[in-house]
Amino acid sequence: MRKNNMKTIEEKLKIINRYKNGESTTKIAKEAGISRRQIYSWLAKYDKDGIEGLKSNTGKAKYNNPHAGLHLRKPKNRIEELELELMKKEIEIARLKKGYIVKGVGAEKEFVTTFDKNTK
Repeated sequence: MRKNNMKTIEEKLKIINRYKNGESTTKIAKEAGISRRQIYSWLAKYDKDGIEGLKSNTGKAKYNNPHAGLHLRKPKNRIEELELELMKKEIEIARLKKGYIVKGVGAEKEFVTTFDKNTK
C-alpha cells in the first residue's frame, strides 16, 4: 500500500463495479494499491449516499461549518463584504444565546459566561 494514494470518484466507481461484478477484493486491492478494508468502506458509503458518499473530505471542514475560517478570508467585493459582516453578526448572536461573550483578540481571546451578569 502506498501512503496518500488519492482516488478520484471515477476510479472508486470502477473499483466498486469490479467488486459487484464478482472480482475478489484481494485481487482488486492489490491492483489498485489500496486495502481491502478501503473497498468495503467505499462500498458502504456508495450504498448509503450514492456518488456523494464517494467524495473526499480531505482538506475540508469536517463539520461543514459555513462560518469556519471567516477571519482568514478577505472579501472581494461589496456583496461579499456585507455577507461576511452578516455571518459575524450571526455568530455573535449565537454566542450570546449560549450565554458567553468574547473578550480580547488573538492569543488574548477569552470566553466569558454571562449567566450571572446583567447584559442590559
